[in-house]
Amino acid sequence: MRINTVKQRLLQGKPAFGAEAAMGSALVAEAMAYAGFDFVSVDNQHGQWSHERMLHAFRGICLGGAIPMARVQHNNYAEIGAIMDLGALGIVAPMVNSAAEAAHAVRAAFYPPFGDRSNGAIGVGIHAGTQAEYIAKIREQALIIVQLETREGLERAAEIFAVDGVDGCMVGPSDLGLSMGVPFGSDEHEAAILHILEACRRAGKIPGIAAWGTERNAPERRAAQGFLYIQATSDREIVPNGARAILARARDGGTAATTVSAY
Repeated sequence: MRINTVKQRLLQGKPAFGAEAAMGSALVAEAMAYAGFDFVSVDNQHGQWSHERMLHAFRGICLGGAIPMARVQHNNYAEIGAIMDLGALGIVAPMVNSAAEAAHAVRAAFYPPFGDRSNGAIGVGIHAGTQAEYIAKIREQALIIVQLETREGLERAAEIFAVDGVDGCMVGPSDLGLSMGVPFGSDEHEAAILHILEACRRAGKIPGIAAWGTERNAPERRAAQGFLYIQATSDREIVPNGARAILARARDGGTAATTVSAY
């Protein structure tokens, strides 16, 4: 069974940097893995993925030496099990607002006696070993992350992190700001993010964040604050920003400064 090196790093208190794959291209996901990211998270919530394309993406990510993660579309029993069956070595459950919802994500990811997942995985051969070995070891290797991104999740952070089987959280800063009715990057917004960070630390769980889009939300800044599971960029950011930068340099004879967009 494949060792989840990202989970190992995180449990040792070391940051892991990942990239989001949203554009629906298994080859782009593979390329980001080869770039050296610790994990690549296939975004099934906002991304353009079918199950077949996810299957190819997870294989490409493993080929590139990264750990395949997936943000699911909903905190849904059938979907979480199906995406784990395709080869994700962990999931991010979005819009988790209570301990009950967090426990639901955990039980959907694991087989009895720890959960309710149905046996029948078809894509886990990429993690080596037999089906029986996968069933025996997936609980210790899978990384279960709940995404806190609403005012309700913020207020219930402590009870959410107390749920057994939840490894950590990922702050969704954009939706958190929208839910709170405050500007992205404002002092109130930043205070809420740090509140979640501290609640996660106090519970002994892994703090994470989607850290891209603005300088105040830069991955190196979040790492310095103590976040560990850090989604540092996305193909939604890399492709347009890279294209703009190359085109600007070509048109200006190589003198144009590179800009970062909150795409």
